[in-house]
Amino acid sequence: MSVLVTDQGFAPVDQPNNPAQVLSLGPETDPDALPQSLDGITLVRIAFPGVADGRGFTIARCLRRVGYAGRLRACGQIMPDQYAMARRVGFDEVEIDDARAARQPEADWLARSAWQSGSYQVRLAQV
Repeated sequence: MSVLVTDQGFAPVDQPNNPAQVLSLGPETDPDALPQSLDGITLVRIAFPGVADGRGFTIARCLRRVGYAGRLRACGQIMPDQYAMARRVGFDEVEIDDARAARQPEADWLARSAWQSGSYQVRLAQV
């Protein structure tokens, strides 16, 4: 089983009713080879096989840059410390397994849910 992490905390994982509306990408996906049109795709899931593998962040940013406005979900080995970065590059949510949710409870994730206030852009604007 899995848990969905959002800015509001933990939630059950939901899937679109039509599997054809879901696109799953691995970290090996070449950002330059992303489909030009994602019409009909309501959820893009990007896998993170390890906490040190940040290629999914680049893929998410590239999808947002080309205009994808649907839901982006990071799946796999994400830590609470990476949540703010995930949200800044365009992810809407993170999917983690139950074991990780038990080791890193909801409070750990909620502590990082104010991801907009801690960015360097915000700090520079205050100078």
